[in-house]
Amino acid sequence: MDDQSGLVEAVAELLSSAGWGPITTAASAAEGIAAVERMRPDVAIVDLRLGRDDGVQLLHRFRGLRDPPAMVVLTALSTMENAIASVRAGARAFVPKGASPQDLLDAVAAVATGGGWMPHHLLGGVLTALLEPAPPTEWQTLVDGLTPREHEVLDLMVAGYDRPSIARQLNISLNTARTHTKNILAKLGVHSSLEAVSVALRAGVRPAEVA
Repeated sequence: MDDQSGLVEAVAELLSSAGWGPITTAASAAEGIAAVERMRPDVAIVDLRLGRDDGVQLLHRFRGLRDPPAMVVLTALSTMENAIASVRAGARAFVPKGASPQDLLDAVAAVATGGGWMPHHLLGGVLTALLEPAPPTEWQTLVDGLTPREHEVLDLMVAGYDRPSIARQLNISLNTARTHTKNILAKLGVHSSLEAVSVALRAGVRPAEVA
């Protein structure tokens, strides 16, 4: 999943020549979600920037699936912060775009068998960050300011439910669901449900499993 068509074709050819397949490609988050839901792949390779779409949000989305793929981040944004955010979102490998083709193949092979892969110069910092409790982020602080009921509504928003569906799930009126949503937007300092979901995902909220 990458919005650079030349890179996508090169990666697909590399994987195919190494015996991986079937392989499908996507240039946006919407295409990637549709492909994963259709094919249920063993491995998903995701860039952190898909046009205007945020790859970290996409990782969170895939992680919430009942049978998520093993996720590899392949990105030019190879900073320590992005590596940590990717791992916390569910990625098992973080590969800079400047890495060798063999590094990418090694990463895919590792995650496909339950392992992981990380450049040596990032590994120590990532492990330290994951082992030491991190202070709350600004997003976590905002989400922590919600009431228990608003948390329930936000969980359902992250899971993709619209306001009528939220009202049915929580056995509340549509007007009450709208009021809760309005309050959530105000407390998170955003102007749309999409922005609220983005804040929630960055705060570590996972899609709710609702019967």
